[in-house]
Amino acid sequence: MSLIVMKFGGSSVGDPERMKRVAKRISERKQEGHQCVVVVSAMGDTTDDLIDLTKQICTTTPPAREMDMLLSTGEQVSVALLSMAIHSLGCSAVSFTGWQAGMYTEDVHGKARITDIQPERILKALDNDKIVIVAGFQGMTGEGEITTLGRGGSDTTAVALAAAIKADVCEIFTDVDGVYSTDPRIVRVARKLNEISYDEMLELANLGAAVLHPRAVEYAKNYNVPLVVRSSFNHNEGTKVKEEAVMEQGLAVRGIAYDKNVARISILGVEEKVGQLAKVFTALAKEQIDVDIIVQSGVMNGAADFSFTVSLSDKDKALQVIEGIRSTVGFREVTSQENLVKVSIVGAGMVSTPGVAAKMFEVISELGLSINMVSTSEIKTSCVIDGSRLIEVIQALHTAYGLDTDSQVFVGGPSERR
Repeated sequence: MSLIVMKFGGSSVGDPERMKRVAKRISERKQEGHQCVVVVSAMGDTTDDLIDLTKQICTTTPPAREMDMLLSTGEQVSVALLSMAIHSLGCSAVSFTGWQAGMYTEDVHGKARITDIQPERILKALDNDKIVIVAGFQGMTGEGEITTLGRGGSDTTAVALAAAIKADVCEIFTDVDGVYSTDPRIVRVARKLNEISYDEMLELANLGAAVLHPRAVEYAKNYNVPLVVRSSFNHNEGTKVKEEAVMEQGLAVRGIAYDKNVARISILGVEEKVGQLAKVFTALAKEQIDVDIIVQSGVMNGAADFSFTVSLSDKDKALQVIEGIRSTVGFREVTSQENLVKVSIVGAGMVSTPGVAAKMFEVISELGLSINMVSTSEIKTSCVIDGSRLIEVIQALHTAYGLDTDSQVFVGGPSERR
């Protein structure tokens, strides 16, 4: 008998029929003799619907605390219904909210990080032979305030719980058969990876691959949680995410990711003084704004220009922060650019294979596109380019690196949520 954590996203439980299918799958695992802890997201478009309600009620930005109170209700509906569905199949189940499950977070609303897990109620329910259903995406501060974990929060909940209760495996169920060499909705001949290393998966997740959230992969790597990504629509073998993965012969690049949530901000004519960059990025960090690629030009006439990327959703806030420090930094102007995309290649074999990045630059240039910004590490290269021809770029890179297969991928349904 093994202890399994299973996570199902919004599309997997998007309607009553899918909910019952998931309940049947969980019940079958229980009947095989396994202990099961299940983490569930809100059903289908529930979260988007709740956000739309706030727009009808509020003319200004709603308080972050109240948004967490509202959005956490979506998962509570899911866990209760799934528990009822499992009961109807003759198995005993109990549902917990994030705070009932002992999920403690920092005091940040909207994108809190987990600080501690006290899983005593979960372990007691397992000892009583129950299937445990836990609401993903949510937790509680030490002062009893409800928080949400932000995008990918249910993945993070599942992996963190698996680490806390020392589960034998954490299975992430999604709408495709596993991790692919790129988005199978763009490249239908994408290659399914039988296994991938934590480091490669973390890079892909950070660079836009939506199949797993970066924080979930970080937890898995830090606590050595065996992770499997598989489809909720069939019983095919998934992709194992592990410490070291076998690299397919001749494939230096294992995956291609993209991120459309990109904005470029340029600060022009910055006075050449010690500590200028520190002032800018410290101010952004205080407002919880993540900065990605940074490029600085040479100094001319005592001033320099530099550019950086942020999430498109953070662009307006970042511009406000920069204008707020104009008097202390001193610059001529600040500009921004949208309609961009960050395209990245990832592979552990890149470190020992010359010419990998050069091929990427060549492919993009042959399509007549300019590269605005570049970022590299040992196992990835990212380019920020115009977003209007994303599909062409992804398809061309996929072919150039020998990742195409002979058969097309079956994509089971809409993209998972949270």
